Order: sequence, then structure tokens, then C-alpha cells
Amino acid sequence: MNKLENTLKRQLNDEEAVPYPDFGDMWRRLEQAGDTSPVRMSTADVRGGQRVRNWRRITIAASLSALLAAAPVYAAIQYDWGNLLRYRDGVQAALDQNLGQSLEQSITRDGVTLTLHTALVDENRTVILYSMDVGKGADTEIWGVKGMSLKDEQGNSSEGEYSYQQWDEEKQLYNGYFESDWTPGKDEAEVTLTASAVRALSQAEQELPLNSSSTERQNFPLGIEGMKSVEVKPFEQNEDKLLLSSAVAYDNPEAKEWTFPMIVAYKGDTRVDPIPGGAMGTPGDNGEYTMKQYFKPSEISGGNTIFKLQYTKVEQTIAGPWSFDLKLSKKLMESGTIKTALNAPLEAGDTMHTFEQMVVTPTQIRVTLRAKEKHEQLPYYKYNLEVGGTTLEGSLFRSPNDDPFLTTLGFERPSGLVIDEQTDITFVGKYKVTTHEDDKTPLLLKNISAEKQTVIGDTGGYEVKWTYYMQGNDLYVETESDDPHFGGVNQTHIGLGNERILGRPETINFAGDGNNKAIDIYKDYKGTEASIYMFYYTTDEPDKETRVQLQP
Repeated sequence: MNKLENTLKRQLNDEEAVPYPDFGDMWRRLEQAGDTSPVRMSTADVRGGQRVRNWRRITIAASLSALLAAAPVYAAIQYDWGNLLRYRDGVQAALDQNLGQSLEQSITRDGVTLTLHTALVDENRTVILYSMDVGKGADTEIWGVKGMSLKDEQGNSSEGEYSYQQWDEEKQLYNGYFESDWTPGKDEAEVTLTASAVRALSQAEQELPLNSSSTERQNFPLGIEGMKSVEVKPFEQNEDKLLLSSAVAYDNPEAKEWTFPMIVAYKGDTRVDPIPGGAMGTPGDNGEYTMKQYFKPSEISGGNTIFKLQYTKVEQTIAGPWSFDLKLSKKLMESGTIKTALNAPLEAGDTMHTFEQMVVTPTQIRVTLRAKEKHEQLPYYKYNLEVGGTTLEGSLFRSPNDDPFLTTLGFERPSGLVIDEQTDITFVGKYKVTTHEDDKTPLLLKNISAEKQTVIGDTGGYEVKWTYYMQGNDLYVETESDDPHFGGVNQTHIGLGNERILGRPETINFAGDGNNKAIDIYKDYKGTEASIYMFYYTTDEPDKETRVQLQP
């Protein structure tokens, strides 16, 4: 991989250059499309819609398989994982204490060797660290393992699976970890770890004659990698923000599993970075792969901007199943585990959310809250724990066993942080977002035509501008407010009851992201008037904070 190594060295000394292939973008598309099975979101994920990772990490989503039949062996061999565990401080902390279970098992197939090095199992999660040697491959390829699943002795699939892999330039192989919310119900358990295939991917591009200054829908034939065509529609959000709403139709639906397309822009040879806040992979009305990407208009205006569709293609597949058995133990972690029952409201006067439990392990602190209604979102969008003078940033997890009443927050435990039953632990929630469902008064849109018209409405005491117009056969309804404390209007609908028509959201809006502009589309709308309703709206309090002492 000499060419890849030279490229990496150039990038480390040139902040403005862009590598080809851009594996950072490949990772983002993999994660956004769900290939990595992401199950947790940081504050930035919740508010921004995607996790942006530095391209230097040369990443790809990966699952893992290996053959393990021996009983657990402790005193794990020390292994330099580089910055693989940069976002898993608790795992590194446990390794520093020699709390890992040694595995050191390998399996080789068609020149690819997977080696399991260490397992860490506690009351919160199971983590397996591994390396993958693919030998000498093409400089433009990146390898990963697809379709991993962990099953217990009864054959039940595990919950909350996630995997991450990184190229190790020095060792010329991949380092990775597999993580699951599954933990043994007893000290030791036998499980089966399977993967459907190991494959090599590369990145390619096809130029698109896209006119970003036009607001018309533009359709371009593709005929590549199972993709039939791509439709792109630009939306002017404001003078500093342009939305490109795209949808890729497929001849081969299975290609959605690996292509992960996105629009990229170049000014000459320089790549134009999009604005954070987009989203990838949401299914369209007819099964398309949709993309929402934001750009600064000033950076892509002019005649020398070239747009391309960037996508991932499969270069080689080593078919599975790769199915293996292993025995795991959580004995090493038991002495550093503290379980605490909680019974405290999220904030004074809150009858909806109650802290239920806190579990402290050598790798992580998890806090669960129970809501009175299913799938009730926490009103705070930044989560911290103050632990004996140290502040930890939290991530939102899927609830254990998919309990619709539970919300779980996870906090990585850094190396050297000593915690016992008397350690002060305080939860701090910041940036409050309140949902309001009380406004059921319809807004009448009159004389609907191709001309843009604006109506100012009063929503909860905030002035909200409603702009509506026809484009082609479709009705567009835009909402926004100049008041930053107005969070935005959720999905709208025309009419009530069985006859109501649902607006299709065209923009991607996240609670607490500071953007309150939204666009709904009503396909093939025939009328010249419409009584339009909202499901709900939100209000933002960026400076609002709640503090709850969890221990002692």
C-alpha cells in the first residue's frame, strides 16, 4: 500500500488537500446508511444528524468473526491500538488495568486473516478488539466485514451492535473493535459470532451536469453499480445555505447495501466541503436512497464548479458465512461495578421523566430514565456527568431490549478516574427543547399558484412566516421564524380525519440545531386553497440547565 501511505503522508502536511479515495466520506455514508448498525448518538449526532470523523482515521464500518472455543484466558497481551479507542476512553482505561480477557485466536480465508486479541465484558457492554490482515491489496481499496450478528446460547440475537475499523499505517493492517449491549446473564456465557462476508470497497465518481442555481428538479441517468438515475433539487435556505435534496433510484436494490452515494462539488481541483447537518439513506417514497446536503452558495457559485456523484463499489467479496463460537466472562469487571437504584425527576416539576438506575463499570457509566409515555424524548439535548470534579460528556443509547419507556445515557470512564459509593456524581442537562402540541388552529392558504406568497402567523407568541407556491404539480410550504427561540414547525398536513393529506418533509431538521426553517411538499396538489395544520412545534432554551445529584 505504498501509494496509500504516500498519500497519507502528504495529507498530514497539507490541511487543504483532499485524498482519493476519501475514506472519511466513505465512513460517513456507511454510518448514515446504517451499514455500521449505529445504536448510540452523541450530542452532536442528535443535533447535527451525523457524526463527522476526521478523514485521517481511514475508517470503515466493520463486523467481526473468529473461531473461539477455549475457556476464558485472562492477562490479555498488551497491544498498541493507536487512536482506535479515541472515542472509547473507558475501553482503554480497562486495558490499562489489565482487565481484558485474552483471546489471540485467528482464522484465515482467501488470504485474509482476522485475529481476535482481547474481549472486555461488564454489566454495560461487550467489546472485542481485533486486527485484520488483508495482505497486499490495491492502493484504492479498503476492507471491511459485513453482516455481523452475535447470538447467545439460546440463539437470540444481541441488542445494540456496533463496529468500527481503522487502517494502521505502521503495521499495514486494520485495527477494529466490535461492541454490543449484550452482556452475560451469569459470569460466563457461550455465544456465536457470525459475519456474512468480508469485502474490499473502493470509491468512484461520475460527473453530473447539475445547475445549482436552478430550483427545478434535475434528473440524470447513471447506469452504474446498480444505480439507475439520480434526481436533484436545489433549495435556497438563505443567502448562506443551499440545500441539495437528492434521490437515487436503483436497478438493483441490493446495491443500496454498499453504494452509499452522495453529491460532491469541486472548484477546479479543490473539493468544496458541505455544511454539517445533512442526512443520508432515508428511504424515498418509492424505495430510493435519499440525500440531504447543505452547501454555502458563495462556495459553489460561478461557472467553474463541477458536481459529481461519489459512490462506493465492491471490488472483491469473500463470501461467508463466517460463523464462530467463543466463551466470554465478566468476572474481571465485577469488583469495579456499582449498581445504584435511582428515583429522582429530571428537573423540578417534571412528572414525565424519572431517573431509574445508574450502573458504574470499569469502562463506562450508564444512566437510565423512565418515561410515562412510549418513546418520549428527553427535553435536554446535552448530557454531562460531573464525577468527583471530572466532567464526562454523554451519548444517547437505544433502550435495553428496546423498552419504549426507557432512555439510556452512556458516559465513557477515562483512565485514572476513581469511583466508589461515596463519589459525588451529578447529572447536568443543558439546552432544553420543549414540544408544543396545543396549536390546532389551521392556517388558510389562498390563491395558490406558482407565485410565492407569504402569510405571517402567530404560533405560541412567535411570529412564523409561511411561504407557499406551486412548482410543477407540487405544492411547497415553507415555515421559519426570525426568533432563534422558536425551534420550528414539525410536519404539516392539509385537512383532518381520513381525508387529510400529509406533507412530505423535504428538509432535515433536528431539535436543538438552531435551524427553524422547514419545507413540506404536497405532491400533485390540485386545489387553489388549503387549510394547513401542524402536528407540533418546538421552542428552544439554549441556556436552560438542570442538575440532579445521583450519588451519594
